[in-house]
Amino acid sequence: MSDHKHEHVHGPDCDHDHDHEHGEDIFIVTDENGEEHEMVMVYTFESQDQAYAVLLDRNDPEADGVIFRIEEENDEAFLVNIEDEAEWERVVGIYNEIIAQDEEE
Repeated sequence: MSDHKHEHVHGPDCDHDHDHEHGEDIFIVTDENGEEHEMVMVYTFESQDQAYAVLLDRNDPEADGVIFRIEEENDEAFLVNIEDEAEWERVVGIYNEIIAQDEEE
């Protein structure tokens, strides 16, 4: 398995509305340095019958987004890192297409 970071989804050039002051879905994510970040779910999408979530750092909205796979077990949903390179490339491609479509509207 490759040991790479999946934190380069989009950068500060992203002009989407990430102002979600009410009803935010907040997740505490621990990075590879053991630091905790409050992450806000800003988008979900599906690919090949699998759901994915895009999260942004609540305290650093200019930082790159992070994509996680949404897993469900016993009626509970939780976020899982995407470890498979092929799955990661496919998911990023789909997300980039969604961003491009949003920018055209």
